[in-house]
Amino acid sequence: MIDHADDLASVQAATERLLHAVGALDNAAVTQSSRLPGWTRGHVLTHLARNADALVNVFEGRPMYASAEARDADIEAGAARPLDEQLADVRESAERLRAAAAVPADWSRTVELRNGVTDRAERVPFRRWIEVELHHVDLGIGYALEDLPADFTEREIGFLAARFSGHADVPATTLSSTDGRTWTTGGGAGGGPVTVEGTPADLLGWLAGRRDGGALTVKGGDLPKLPPL
Repeated sequence: MIDHADDLASVQAATERLLHAVGALDNAAVTQSSRLPGWTRGHVLTHLARNADALVNVFEGRPMYASAEARDADIEAGAARPLDEQLADVRESAERLRAAAAVPADWSRTVELRNGVTDRAERVPFRRWIEVELHHVDLGIGYALEDLPADFTEREIGFLAARFSGHADVPATTLSSTDGRTWTTGGGAGGGPVTVEGTPADLLGWLAGRRDGGALTVKGGDLPKLPPL
């Protein structure tokens, strides 16, 4: 069951963890490469700030981004800023999102996200939590997939398994975690059924495109090739 208020509290806690960690960097570190190809840490931080503002748009009934080109241009324009500006932007945009989410509203309503994707408003806080946690990992500053909260990792694996469920390029696949949990996904492609076993962090890393799946054990066929997120 989704509790948007609890998710909003988790977003705030994750944001504070990220801000604390980034606050220990210097200006040079912000310009260095992140774990995302072609992006510096400044790109990641700017993206997080602009994503918060984009979700304010979603809550207030406006398009998430003016256009894909505008989104990319805004990230590029802010990437080279010094550390103090980056920190202030992430903090202030997070506060704008918190304020927008505090306005009384129908959380069961359908909202439109990027690329025509729709979802219930109550699921938006979890989507923001995903952004903050995974991009904290992407910064490459000592926060790893293994450091993610266990409840987040479980939910995100389930979220991504549902996203790939029935996908035309993914065979029927069972995800089996070393802590005893299982999920099913795929099913739209021939082959399988395939069982993919591993730690929660390794399963999440593979599903989220952060790891190549080399640490996973596969039974019944080859490791499925997942489509990009």
